[in-house]
Amino acid sequence: MNDDTVLVTGASGFLAGHCVARLLQEGYRVRTTVRSAAREREVREAMEVAGVAAGHALSFVLADLTSDAHWAEAVEGCAYVLHVASPLPAIAPKDENEVLVPAVEGTLRVLRAARDAGVRRTVVTSSFTAIGYGHPATDRAFTEEDWTDTGGPSVTPYVKSKVLAERAAWDFIDREGGSLELAVVNPVGIFGPVLGPHLATSVGLIKSLMDGRLPGAPDLSFPVVDVRDTADLHLRAMIDPGAAGQRFIATAGDTVSLHQICLTLRQRLGEGARKVPARTLPSWLIRFAARFAPALRGIAGDLGLVRHVGNAKARTVLDWRPRSSEDSVTATAQSLLDLGLVKQAKRP
Repeated sequence: MNDDTVLVTGASGFLAGHCVARLLQEGYRVRTTVRSAAREREVREAMEVAGVAAGHALSFVLADLTSDAHWAEAVEGCAYVLHVASPLPAIAPKDENEVLVPAVEGTLRVLRAARDAGVRRTVVTSSFTAIGYGHPATDRAFTEEDWTDTGGPSVTPYVKSKVLAERAAWDFIDREGGSLELAVVNPVGIFGPVLGPHLATSVGLIKSLMDGRLPGAPDLSFPVVDVRDTADLHLRAMIDPGAAGQRFIATAGDTVSLHQICLTLRQRLGEGARKVPARTLPSWLIRFAARFAPALRGIAGDLGLVRHVGNAKARTVLDWRPRSSEDSVTATAQSLLDLGLVKQAKRP
């Protein structure tokens, strides 16, 4: 058993759950925050799916990013903090402050509590959306030196919240962080095996493809990273001396198209992916449908847009070696099948 205790915020989330599982596997004691006591059972069941015997090494504290209550208790005695929790609405709210305020203030709450408790280092989960959005189309690959232009196109309240929350974190460390160290991980679209029935947005996309709910693939392209590799990068950023004061893009490689993902699923899963579409939908049709379907408005501006990205810094500084995007999306779909979450994938 490792003597260090690590706080992970929002353990019922997709990435946070995998971070908890990996920490437990490495012998750490893990304390995690949940917003309701009912979530504890869900998290423990997720650990069982992950094949981890949590036992007394995993403990829980009720805490919410919108309140100061219980954060001092949550960080007490912790050597490290992984701040993974962040609001992610399915549909953009009418008032962007519903997303911006919890993201920024919640991040600052966690950092203040960590500083006051003498935590060595906090790793904040930001996003590639804090790096490569709001810019004109370019063939240049985005790096950790880039920041999203919050006044640019396709910048949703969620994207803006990730930018403002990360900037607030760096500003806090510079001005009043004391001895607290900060590292930031900026994942791209996170895929990989699910640990329960509550699906992340990215995993929901794969489920929609597997269920046959999409007649074709929109002309979307995005980089992919496996959730297990993203958790691994968080641990490396947590303990590696060279990670302090750095941000790291988490991506398996460069951008892939949704059409390529569909072909991968059909080729690798055969009958299990028989409902996955093989054609690409015309962009004009989606833009027209977006007038009447709010859920489509978030993707309309990204149709045909390619954002290039790489993982050289994480590989070089932290010796990180992620899985391929093909392996990640296949593992996502296979886990959905294994857990019986793709009911329509089998013939009667």
